[in-house]
Amino acid sequence: MEARNYSAQETLKNGLQVTIRAIRPDDRDAVLTALKELDERTLYLRFFAPKQEFTPEELKAATEVDFVRTVALVTCLQDVAGEKIIGAGRYIAFGNADPPDRAEVAFTVEEDYHGLGIAGRLLRHLAGIAKEKGVTEFHAEILPANKGMLTVFNRSGFPVKQEFTEGIAHVTLLLAGDGT
Repeated sequence: MEARNYSAQETLKNGLQVTIRAIRPDDRDAVLTALKELDERTLYLRFFAPKQEFTPEELKAATEVDFVRTVALVTCLQDVAGEKIIGAGRYIAFGNADPPDRAEVAFTVEEDYHGLGIAGRLLRHLAGIAKEKGVTEFHAEILPANKGMLTVFNRSGFPVKQEFTEGIAHVTLLLAGDGT
């Protein structure tokens, strides 16, 4: 399946049914709503600084991706109001290799849904897409206070390397592992 049309059904640890799918340009309002519902600590852990507003350019970059060098997935559930985004993950390829073989990866999950396996599932889906495109390593910079994300990487099933420098955990996942 082409990355821009990616969609998969998952069942979370609490039995909740969700869809993990490619982000679309028409998700702009849903992404903005999801971001506004995040608490300050979650935003700080994701962006490494207080974040109160998102510019039109940031929202465009979040929702209009090329699915070549940047791949973005969202986790959605159906509620009475329709589809709601409760998590997101993306990777952005870097380096001069063609096709790119390394990518930075990042995730955000709405607090009410922490601990249900969303980030781990997003990681697994992103890794599958990345491996098909020739990406062999995911890199992430994580604040050490973000214990949940460090746990996700350590439990991913992929070989993990971690270094701590200047108050940041630098994590490398080797996608050659099976990830299961």
